[in-house]
Amino acid sequence: MRFTAAGLIVLLSLAALIAFVARQAGIEQATESARQVTYVTARGVVEPRLDAVVIAGEPAALTAFDQAMRKYVLQGSLVRVKLWNADGRIVYSDEPRLIGQQFPLGPEEQEALQRQGSSASEVSDLSRPENKFEIPYKKLLEVYVGVRGTNGEPMLFEAYFEYQAVTEAGQAAWRRFAPPSLGALLVLELVQIPFAWSLARRVQRQQRDRERLLQHAVDASDAERRRIAGELHDGVVQELTGLNYALDAMRLGHPTEGQRAELIADSASRLRGSIGSLRSLLVDIYPPNLAEEGLTSALAELAAGLERAGIEVRLETGGADELPPAVSALLFRTAQEVVRNVAAHSGAGEVLIKAGRSDGRAVLIVDDDGRGFDESRLGERSSNGHLGLRSIGDLLAESGGTLTVRAAPGQGTRVEAEVPM
Repeated sequence: MRFTAAGLIVLLSLAALIAFVARQAGIEQATESARQVTYVTARGVVEPRLDAVVIAGEPAALTAFDQAMRKYVLQGSLVRVKLWNADGRIVYSDEPRLIGQQFPLGPEEQEALQRQGSSASEVSDLSRPENKFEIPYKKLLEVYVGVRGTNGEPMLFEAYFEYQAVTEAGQAAWRRFAPPSLGALLVLELVQIPFAWSLARRVQRQQRDRERLLQHAVDASDAERRRIAGELHDGVVQELTGLNYALDAMRLGHPTEGQRAELIADSASRLRGSIGSLRSLLVDIYPPNLAEEGLTSALAELAAGLERAGIEVRLETGGADELPPAVSALLFRTAQEVVRNVAAHSGAGEVLIKAGRSDGRAVLIVDDDGRGFDESRLGERSSNGHLGLRSIGDLLAESGGTLTVRAAPGQGTRVEAEVPM
């Protein structure tokens, strides 16, 4: 809606601009046409009739001149003519009350008088005394052309056109240009609206996807914190508590040398197990620096955690350290989640962890021989504790990758992740 509203505002603005430009062009064209009409009239009708008796103001000559003006010149929007000599005296006008009166010539009129053949135009100033009889016309376009009498005397011919005709010419030009111009703009706006609608829906979908990913990340983070707290409580804390009780019992009792040696060996073994568990949690909490250590080293740490749990691991990482850092981080996060599920749920005895590149794509495979599950219940399993795996799938999809899970009851689980390079 905002895009459409903005488009309509631009459309209306352009329409106003086109109207103004077209009207101005029409006015300029009408003004130029008036100048051409005046020039042709001055050269073809007025100048040949400017003999000495007309210039001298002989009544009979002026009457004949007036008849010619009314027959050939005063037509249409041309409503007034004046003929001036160099002294500013009106030799002839179709308004007889002006004939013989003298008024000062303006700079433009004097220039036109001196430059024979040139023409100039302006909106007539009806407040000037020589224009007092044109006041009823309200607004006139005044065009003047320098001419010469048959005796060579310079004269000035003025023609007055109704300005309404000029305005109507501008409006006519606007009416000619408006339909195709506005039609093209309207078609452009109508063509853009579906694209804007599609773009808006796409942006909304992406926003919903980002919100969904954020919610998954929050849910996965909460689940991760609960898992780490549970592992610390049920694992290392319980192990160290039991070890503390055993050492206290030995301190308060009277163990033999053999019992003491056996307890020390058992305590050392249990401490090593606790240290290994803590190292695994550290890897979960603070992943390794893949840019410095490489993906192979990071996957080896994950494999070591499975081996401490009694699971045999086969690690294949040919070319894994050559992957881009962003891709390595994505594969490691995927491996971390899948290995965690293997340790917690699969009951597997052997696991294959394989990472590398194939056909321009980075590939991670985690294949275990555990109890597996029914693939048709994968969504149900995800909703009951496997939020992390679902978040990983969304994260891979956001990067253009895929996550594929193949499983069957009693036949293990194979997880494959692919990311474009």
